[in-house]
Amino acid sequence: MAIDTDILLQPDTLKLIDALTESDSSTDIVQTVSALRREGHPTERIHQALEQVRLRRRARAKFGPYAQQMLFSETGLEQASRLAVAAHHAGRFRSAGITSVADLGCGLGADSMAFAALGLRVFAVDSDRDTAALASYNLAMFDTVTVSHGDAHHSDLSEAEGLWLDPSRREGATRLSDPEEWSPSLTDAFALARSHPSGVKLAPGMDRELIPADLEAQWVSHGGDVVEVVLWSNTLARPDIRRSALVLGDTHSAELSAAEDAPDAELGPLGAYIYEPDGAVIRARLIGELARMVGGTMVAPDIAYISSDQEHHSVFAAGFAVNTILPLKTKELSTWVRQADIGVLEIKKRGVDIDPARLREQLAPKGSQSATLIITRYQGKKVAIVASRLRDTTS
Repeated sequence: MAIDTDILLQPDTLKLIDALTESDSSTDIVQTVSALRREGHPTERIHQALEQVRLRRRARAKFGPYAQQMLFSETGLEQASRLAVAAHHAGRFRSAGITSVADLGCGLGADSMAFAALGLRVFAVDSDRDTAALASYNLAMFDTVTVSHGDAHHSDLSEAEGLWLDPSRREGATRLSDPEEWSPSLTDAFALARSHPSGVKLAPGMDRELIPADLEAQWVSHGGDVVEVVLWSNTLARPDIRRSALVLGDTHSAELSAAEDAPDAELGPLGAYIYEPDGAVIRARLIGELARMVGGTMVAPDIAYISSDQEHHSVFAAGFAVNTILPLKTKELSTWVRQADIGVLEIKKRGVDIDPARLREQLAPKGSQSATLIITRYQGKKVAIVASRLRDTTS
């Protein structure tokens, strides 16, 4: 439902939100609404409050316990930086000696929270009135943050040493595919990035041809998800690095970087182990760099699987021990599932047009053992590699 900040930010609505529990928004909604109406709450206040309870529950994945003190919108939550990722952004500004940041397109204020938590002065701006109001509420605890309703083009940047730009890629519920329709447009964002040390947050799948050669592009994954690419400029960009993959976990962070896209490694035979690079490594086109790190070769042209006879445990890739290779034929795979007593079957695929969920349904695993099937191309054929996932020792 649409967020109405005129109602949401009323003291009585905020009190109601804090009084509600998760069960109030997830059990019998009609019964809950009826009970609250009998207590004298207007219907619109009830709807706004219940929506916040629902969004706070979803927001815990990004904000942890801080979600309980924040207000959200559906779109704002979807676009907000995860708190661990925002902390990385803030650390980069602080490491560069920057003490004040203009957060242009601040959304719900996730990155501004991280900047302020590290002691930076923050000028947060959003072009959407309701979003700016939510950001004001979320950032009220910081006396070093100023929030305003405006746009990047007309913001006073005279007191900001650095810029953080997250161009809005929506108009209402519509996603804007043309970068020149974003707010600010990609052209304007890059112009601003050249005027100040800046980070420009973009979707990880953006057209690489649009990335200027003078900016450092850093793809970031968190918890196994590739969440963004950030283009860093001026003193925030590191010398001799133009491509990097940053992998963040609950207990670790690691980065693979290079001066340019890394050429793929040579093709080679399938060895004792097969590795699936983290999505950030794939997006950054550093698969070849990773292959050389693990002493591996590519399994097939243009497919992001690396094979090696050496066992490696790396945050940059998931590793699997190769057991055998089977032809990609349902009948033979069904026989293997039955004979191997497979009950838990992980199916991964690259370079082959197949629906893993449909294949699992056809194979109907019902046994007591577990295994992984890696569906891909090898030596010109479609194959199913039977493998066992290596135990994670990197965290």
